[in-house]
Amino acid sequence: MTMENLNLPGGPLSGVVAAAVEYMVDAGQRSVLFLDIMRQRGDQYREHVAQTAPHVLQYAAELIIDGRKLDEPVNYALVRIIPPKGVEIDLERRPFIVVDPRAGHGPGIGGFKADSEIGVAMKAGHPCYFIGFLPEPMPGQTIERIARAEALFIEKVISLHPKADGKPCVIGNCQAGWAVMILASLRPELFGPLIIAGAPLAYWAGVHGKYPMRYSGGLLGGSWLTALASDLGAGKFDGAWLVQNFENQNPSNTLWTKQYNVYSKVDTEADRYLDFERWWGGHVNLNAEEIQFIVDELFIGNNLAAGKIEMSDGQKVDLRNIRSPIVVFCSKGDNVTPPQQALDWILDCYADVNEIRAYGQTIVYTVHESIGHLGIFVSGGVAKKEHAEFSSNIDLIDILPPGLYEATFEAKGEETTSSDLVVGQWVMRCEARTLDDIRAMGGNSPEDERRFAAAKRVSEMNLAAYRKFVQPWIKKMVTPQMAETMRNLHPLRLQYEVLSSQNPWMGAVKTAADEIEEKRKPVAEDNPFLAFQEQMSKQIVHALDSWRDAQEALSETIFLNVYGSPALQAAVGIDPNWESSRRREMSAEHRTMLEKRIAELKSRVGEGGLREAALRGLLYIGSARGMVDERSIEALRRIRRDAGSSRLTLPEFKMLVREQFFMLLLDQQGALAAIPKMLPEDVAQRLAAVAMIREVLSASGEITGERASRLQRIAALFGVEAGEGTSNITPFDPKAKAS
Repeated sequence: MTMENLNLPGGPLSGVVAAAVEYMVDAGQRSVLFLDIMRQRGDQYREHVAQTAPHVLQYAAELIIDGRKLDEPVNYALVRIIPPKGVEIDLERRPFIVVDPRAGHGPGIGGFKADSEIGVAMKAGHPCYFIGFLPEPMPGQTIERIARAEALFIEKVISLHPKADGKPCVIGNCQAGWAVMILASLRPELFGPLIIAGAPLAYWAGVHGKYPMRYSGGLLGGSWLTALASDLGAGKFDGAWLVQNFENQNPSNTLWTKQYNVYSKVDTEADRYLDFERWWGGHVNLNAEEIQFIVDELFIGNNLAAGKIEMSDGQKVDLRNIRSPIVVFCSKGDNVTPPQQALDWILDCYADVNEIRAYGQTIVYTVHESIGHLGIFVSGGVAKKEHAEFSSNIDLIDILPPGLYEATFEAKGEETTSSDLVVGQWVMRCEARTLDDIRAMGGNSPEDERRFAAAKRVSEMNLAAYRKFVQPWIKKMVTPQMAETMRNLHPLRLQYEVLSSQNPWMGAVKTAADEIEEKRKPVAEDNPFLAFQEQMSKQIVHALDSWRDAQEALSETIFLNVYGSPALQAAVGIDPNWESSRRREMSAEHRTMLEKRIAELKSRVGEGGLREAALRGLLYIGSARGMVDERSIEALRRIRRDAGSSRLTLPEFKMLVREQFFMLLLDQQGALAAIPKMLPEDVAQRLAAVAMIREVLSASGEITGERASRLQRIAALFGVEAGEGTSNITPFDPKAKAS
């Protein structure tokens, strides 16, 4: 190509120049518009923090209980969510209660969007309530006091719905998850199913090379720094530090991607960005006693699953006391609460699935492949899938026989069997699992456990030294005015303040942005300079991610080597042969109660009538598949509905399912052999019962293999032969074999 060709009008050079000019105009306009969005963010922040009760709920709400007016006041409140127009609520369905996490941000994340935990629960017809909080804690407020207040809130919801078909389903997000679990272990009678989303329960758990946040306590020398931050806050801990911890986990997003996404899509992203920033920047405070409990007892102490947390009245927190089904939702993409921290408490509490059953517990977990920590609560896709399915099928979860299950989801399509029995767009199944399935996700070795135990001892020693030698001086020096000034100067707050309209320079930005809106000239999508911009952005993200990975690898190496040192472990009293017990022994009281219950069930194996016999047969056949499908439960629900006034309530039906399940578990052959004695003489009734069993089983697919063989056996015990349908079920020949 010659110079003459380059300079011809309309030639390649003129095209490049035109593209460059087009890009520069667009980039300049985007820069001004971006700065104006930052100005709006700052103004929004100032307006939000000035409110008495700031929140980001997208629903109208009615105050039910103000926790500040309780005998032991707390900064929490219970509100009823008012259904939006077009949403029908069934007051006889169990209520849902969403408890928001107090992890540095303000309340409302569970109802942040229409497609949210609250939104999908109301769409399923459930009354909804929300437990949120105010920015400032009440004097003397503790985690225990909050638990007692939340118990009062739940009692109130129960009293408002006396005809509900079950106790409230309570959703605990993130930090609220462990708080709900603590309360459910202390007051199990208050709860229906628990949905614990993105909540850490086993704080030391993890795998090498991932999720380094668990090392933070050890690398900082323990919780003395928490105490120092609270003392510098005049008895209050600034939640902005917790938010900063989250941001430090993903520097490429914090320092670049979040803002770049707005800059590159400035014409469409402003509203979404500002909505999120209104919540992200709504920092709240905690009392020193609250944050110290969280850090010492949970994150560094790891005392929750170990049963070592004790209330002021001497009652110990034992997660095995929970009687409601527990649904644990976690994600492999969550670097704040990885699957091990969400699930390994099960390994700490139980030896095997039979021990889970011995405590009468039902645990359902699901592991998302990629969603991040905030996406568990914020993502519309997650709300439309996992949360919608949990809400629609909460009764399925509530009547599951005790044990350990994994919830899986399959998209409903034209080929889906009995698609009319599928409530949403996904088919939910609960598949039986064992503790080995959780162990297969990875976890700590005995050496790792000793490292964390050493870090815990070091933390205790450093905290004791700080409290004795430093804390008295800090408390004398810091005044409430100094503490407030330091909070206002926190970098996370300043980034909002300095770009708000309080900055006189931002007035010129607003004026320029208004003019640009009228003359906006977006760049063409195929502009080569825009492509170069995107490539540069990817390079910046890659560099920041590489820096993060290097920092995380270094942090892990330091922690493993320092706290793995035999000398340090010996100095703090860690036995080199010590191995953390993964399970606490069953108490003598519970064992006595269990033995009594077993004897009672065995003595009643022949009691009951057609209903008990049919359910026993259904459980026997269904157990061959090792899973429960929502279509089968929906078919059973419709049969219960058609029973009219003679049907059992949901709690009665749940109790019946559990009794028949345990009878089969204790003595399967004896339980089956007792069926004929429980049946009526009327052959038609027995035919109808077998037809019902077949209808429920076939709802999720063809009855084949072991299930078909078991159906034949149950039909024989009922004195009939099972054909393809009700019309093909014929009286049983008594001369035929019963097995």
